[in-house]
Amino acid sequence: MENPSMGRTILAGLQMLFVAFGALVLMPLITGLDPSVALFTAGVGTLIFQFITKRQVPIFLASSFAFIAPIAYSVQTWGMASTMGALFCTGIMYALLSGVVAIKGAGFLHKVMPPVVTGPIIMVIGLNLAPIAVNMSMGKTGDGAVELFPYTDALLVSMSALITTLLVATLAKGIFKLVPILIGIFVGYIMAAVMGMVETKAVTESAWFAIPNFITPEFNIAAILFMLPVAIAPAIEHVGDVLAIGNVTGKDYTKKPGLHRTLLGDGVATSTASLFGGPPNTTYSEVTGAVMLTKMFNPMVMTVAAIIAIALAFVAKFGTSLQTIPAPVMGGILVLLFGSIAAVGMNILVKSQTNLNEQRNLVIVATTLVFGIGGMSIGNAEFSLQGIALCGVVAIILNLVLPKAEADKETLEQESQIIDDIIQH
Repeated sequence: MENPSMGRTILAGLQMLFVAFGALVLMPLITGLDPSVALFTAGVGTLIFQFITKRQVPIFLASSFAFIAPIAYSVQTWGMASTMGALFCTGIMYALLSGVVAIKGAGFLHKVMPPVVTGPIIMVIGLNLAPIAVNMSMGKTGDGAVELFPYTDALLVSMSALITTLLVATLAKGIFKLVPILIGIFVGYIMAAVMGMVETKAVTESAWFAIPNFITPEFNIAAILFMLPVAIAPAIEHVGDVLAIGNVTGKDYTKKPGLHRTLLGDGVATSTASLFGGPPNTTYSEVTGAVMLTKMFNPMVMTVAAIIAIALAFVAKFGTSLQTIPAPVMGGILVLLFGSIAAVGMNILVKSQTNLNEQRNLVIVATTLVFGIGGMSIGNAEFSLQGIALCGVVAIILNLVLPKAEADKETLEQESQIIDDIIQH
């Protein structure tokens, strides 16, 4: 019975990687990182997480979309090596946060970051990314500076990818419902190939196997201070995902192995990824959905998925082929993906019944949104805070400084539970 059982475990691990694959490689392709490195660091990060959490939680870690805009800006401003150094420090911040949670308890996160803080911050993440999705959908680079493909051709390809993704997400059943991004990329890629947008010369010329293009980080204080506040949204997402997988398996992972251990695992995985030039890691909700569907609760399945991801990272032709995906294909899918991020932020405010007639709440939400969407920057040439980083700092400070009504204090615990439920779904 041993071999069939191991065979099923390997097959299940391959399926989990399949579910995570679309988002896993999409993030590095958007930001200019190497998808092969992302595969490698996702695998290594998941193994680290499994080790720190004593192989008790069936979770897979991979590329975080919350960092797309900050990484793009940081690479343009300080370079790739300095960006990786900043991301390393973000992982350290997770580790420090896990220490605070171990001492003060998980409720600490919700006191510092209630729905009125996290809602607008997550909305800004999605809305800030909207121009990237639209530009790529129209055949341009993410910043709109260069036209890569004719407008009409690009729009046909991007809309085919978008329509496929949303149809699969809403109408598909079973395992297919969990991989709308992957199916959308496939259909868009076929359409792009038919229209002559796909260039495969690099794939033909590449070797079958090679070491991924690892990058050594450098440490720049300006880049580090810019990146640190961005960790707020993924930290909240992490808590929600841990609660979600606990509901699926019927176990309370916030107690055993403990939220402090899961946060530490996420942080060490992110710091390790940056040492190789990979994107920051985060827990994947798609994989949690697959666990619920397949009832594969054994964390060993995630270990197998991680090992397969590491192995694929060294197949050079595979990594090169991923980089042939045209921008309009990714753009079409990102329209839905980035819009969904903004909608999650809005839903947090709605479900928590945040009263925007209350001046305190209105001030926090309004200031955060306008600073983030308008591109407010505070600082000088040497150092400045802007975008999501500035929003995170401003929202948290306003929440801590502005006086709360007694009713708000009494409903804080209820809001904490509501935000957990929202993130889970």
